[in-house]
Amino acid sequence: MIAAIVILGVLCAALLIYLLLMKHQLRVMRRELERTAEFDYDRQLLIALFDSDMNDLAGEINKSIEHQKKLKLETEQAELSLRQSVSDIAHDLRTPLAVMKGDLQLILRDNAISENCRGYAEICLEKTERLKEMCDEFFELAVLESERGTVDVEKINFTNLLMSFIAENEGMIRLSGLEPEISLPPKTVFVLGDTQLVGRMLGNLLGNVLKYSREYFTLTLTEDGCLTISNPISGNIPEPERLFERTYRADRARGGKGAGLGLYIVKLLAQKQGAEVSADVSEDMLSVTVKFSQKE
Repeated sequence: MIAAIVILGVLCAALLIYLLLMKHQLRVMRRELERTAEFDYDRQLLIALFDSDMNDLAGEINKSIEHQKKLKLETEQAELSLRQSVSDIAHDLRTPLAVMKGDLQLILRDNAISENCRGYAEICLEKTERLKEMCDEFFELAVLESERGTVDVEKINFTNLLMSFIAENEGMIRLSGLEPEISLPPKTVFVLGDTQLVGRMLGNLLGNVLKYSREYFTLTLTEDGCLTISNPISGNIPEPERLFERTYRADRARGGKGAGLGLYIVKLLAQKQGAEVSADVSEDMLSVTVKFSQKE
């Protein structure tokens, strides 16, 4: 009887030790999986296990990691190929569209054409300009998404840059029939960014306003590096943050103009410079805000 109890005790102790070892091995495997995740699954589990079943499990996990790595590489290559195709197509379309636009403008200068022909030509010119704008957006998007390098930001005089941009585009703003309401702080605002990329962001933000605004728009810069452009809208935008998604349109407010890439491109440019973008709708006014960093 005593011998049986001793044997049972030994077996229980052995089982407990085995379970503790198994628990230790599982903790080791978990840590290895965490390290593998930190390396974006670009490594396998590097462990030696005492149990053959645990070794088999680790081997299957490594096979799964290798398969995921292969799928990730194939996906990245497919995305790169798609971006290159979009870039090539957009680039190839820009030249014939420019020629078509020029020819239509020449036709409209001819006073001998009938009013019917003039009307058709004006419609064709409008559609050609819109198509060219869409091609330009797709080309810029393809270039931006293929640029994986970091941007070297520097301290720039945002107040001067903004005032120069407004002055350069005053004629286009007036021709659109919009009245700008501009508010700048008394102190000069400096932010961290890239002058060329900030200029492209301002161009897209203004282009968005000229397409979809009515009567006027407001442009406000604050001392903490926040630029807000607001314009009245017709209808409602239930999810304003979705305006920064690729090709998203809130139909009633955005009118179906362009490719829906303008604000998405603004978001990409902001991210490259460590800036943040947001959108808000209040009392039939859409406000898009870009918050630049001021800390080096």
